Amino acid sequence: MTKTTEIKEIVTIPEGVSITIENKSVTIKGSKGDLTKYFSHPKIIITKKDGTLEVSCSDRPKRKEKALIGTYRAHLKNMIKGVTKGYTYTMKTVYSHFPIKTVVEGNEFIIHNFLGERSPRSATILENVIIAIKGDDVTVSGINKEKVGQTAANIERATKVKNRDIRVFQDGVYITNKGE
Repeated sequence: MTKTTEIKEIVTIPEGVSITIENKSVTIKGSKGDLTKYFSHPKIIITKKDGTLEVSCSDRPKRKEKALIGTYRAHLKNMIKGVTKGYTYTMKTVYSHFPIKTVVEGNEFIIHNFLGERSPRSATILENVIIAIKGDDVTVSGINKEKVGQTAANIERATKVKNRDIRVFQDGVYITNKGE
C-alpha cells in the first residue's frame, strides 16, 4: 500500500469576492461585508491560485490532517457564502399558558413572562448579528454562520423549561428554519 504524498481540496472564488491571505489568516470581502479567520495548523497550507483557493497538506498527511483539510474547506465555503448571501435563521415564539413578550435591548435578547416568571430571561446576541421581531416570529441574520447559529442557540437555551413536565409545558423560542 502506498501512502499519498499530498492531498488537495479546491474552493472556487465567485465574482465580486476578494480574498487576501497573510501568514495563516484569511480575509474574505464581498458585497455584504468582510470576514477574517485564522487557520493555525502548521502542515496545512492555504494558497490562492487564479480564481480558486487550494487547501493542501504535503509531507504525508495523517488522518487528522486529512480531516482538517475538509474542515478548512467547509469554513472557507461558509465564509464565501456569508459575504455574498448571508445567513438567516427563523425562530418562532411558542406559548400556551402565559403570553411571552420578546424584546431586543442592546446586545441582549430579553424574554418577559416566560412561564409566568417575574424576572425576565436573557440571551446574549453576538457581534454583527441582527435580530428582527415581528409578532411571534424572530429572525436572526448575519454574515458569520458560527455567530448567527450561536445566537439562535443562546435564545433557544434561554427558554429551556426547568422543574416542569416538558410534555405539558412546551413554551419557548424555537428554531424553525435554518435558511439562507
